[in-house]
Amino acid sequence: MFGISPMQLLIILAIVVLLFGTKKLRGIGGDLGGALKGFKKAMSEEDKDADFKKTDEKVEDKSSEAAENKIKETKSEQKESN
Repeated sequence: MFGISPMQLLIILAIVVLLFGTKKLRGIGGDLGGALKGFKKAMSEEDKDADFKKTDEKVEDKSSEAAENKIKETKSEQKESN
């Protein structure tokens, strides 16, 4: 019902180029590309941070288990020596 034909798109594109000029459109395109690149970089860094936090939690769990085991061993050695 409200579809845009290719001819209408070309007319709109020509009007936009006439209004803004090619230099301004090129600058807008560059700015938009830079923004998308920064967004992707931020998202990938967030994923890396999330993975690091998960790994860090696993290391803490293992170290606490090792500490508990060491405490149990020490207590059993003390009981044996008494």
